[in-house]
Amino acid sequence: MSKKVHLQIDGRAIEAEEGVTLLEAARSAGIKIPTLCFHHELEPMGGCRLCMVELDFGDWARLVISCVYLVEEGLVVKTRSDKVDKTRKGILELLLAHAPNSPQLTALAEEYGADRNRFEQDASFCIHCGLCVRYCAEVAEKHAVGFIDRGIRKEISFIPEIAAKECNDCKGCFPLCPTSYLQAAFVLVESLAFPRNGKSGR
Repeated sequence: MSKKVHLQIDGRAIEAEEGVTLLEAARSAGIKIPTLCFHHELEPMGGCRLCMVELDFGDWARLVISCVYLVEEGLVVKTRSDKVDKTRKGILELLLAHAPNSPQLTALAEEYGADRNRFEQDASFCIHCGLCVRYCAEVAEKHAVGFIDRGIRKEISFIPEIAAKECNDCKGCFPLCPTSYLQAAFVLVESLAFPRNGKSGR
């Protein structure tokens, strides 16, 4: 029998199984924490940082990424606070510069009062959540899409020789994309890199 851990989230006493994350414990209790790079079928990566929560230690507080931080006995967790909301607002403002028309980001921006015009827009439409890359590798096991380059030049790219064989019959990663980038990138790569009889394979 797994060990139970007792903690407090947003003033509520929560009992969770040892080894689960703060995000899982909160969601099991019906407590909402926003995420962009998390999916229950994938190993958590903590990339988007949007699921940060505050650990209250009395005299000081600490922000942690809830999708990778494991529950501990006696933790006092706040999923909303001035510090948490300010952090999420800043993250959203940065992401909106890349994907200003994403319905998911727009809804979150409204909730947290994020200014979509705070940063100059560089609409690449990809926010590097990595959901498509991880789904293709961990669930579909096709490795047809991956990251290229790094830093500010990092982009998502389909591997044409794999995508030409696998993606049309799969596309399992498409619904996971919080922006329109993935579908648009595939259509472009499909038409340019592996046309079928002079036409795209769509």
